[in-house]
Amino acid sequence: MKLLLVTDAWRPQTNGVVTTLTYVVSNLEALGIEVDIIEPGRFLTMPLPGYAEIRLALNPFSIGRMIDDSKPDFVHVATEGPVGIAARGALLKRLIPYTTSFHTKFPEYLHARTGFPVPWGYAFMRWFHRPAHKTLVTTQTQCRELRAWGFDRLQIWGRGVDIDLFNPELRARTDAEPQLLYVG
Repeated sequence: MKLLLVTDAWRPQTNGVVTTLTYVVSNLEALGIEVDIIEPGRFLTMPLPGYAEIRLALNPFSIGRMIDDSKPDFVHVATEGPVGIAARGALLKRLIPYTTSFHTKFPEYLHARTGFPVPWGYAFMRWFHRPAHKTLVTTQTQCRELRAWGFDRLQIWGRGVDIDLFNPELRARTDAEPQLLYVG
């Protein structure tokens, strides 16, 4: 069995989307599922203005051939950037069903950074996700919020905790200096 994962967020980026997808890939491979990844590193890229760690693919025109060459059993388009948009078009043209996932509230993020109207952002997100067989969301709250914005075919994709990494037996000694952690 083979999954083709299409994403605009991949290594060496460090963020929640990359962390999630990295865990998904390693767990699928542990189950014997082959994973092929189409990500910006396979194209000519430029840094996203204001967020240079994120590289935007400038020429994802060969993505249809890449999909054909991969011969996947399943396709998941994880992000709404240039690679995801190119894959969406190629998959629709080929009548290949696929899933998407909603990771980030880009309309609100874009509005906070530029003043771009939130409803316009959600109109784009609906356009992007609407043809997907299912759009994976993280929580029931996110599912309700997206339904209110007119999304359908949503599927909750719950997350877990890596108990090998976050294990109470691995806690520091009780006489160690306190540690401060900020998560935001």
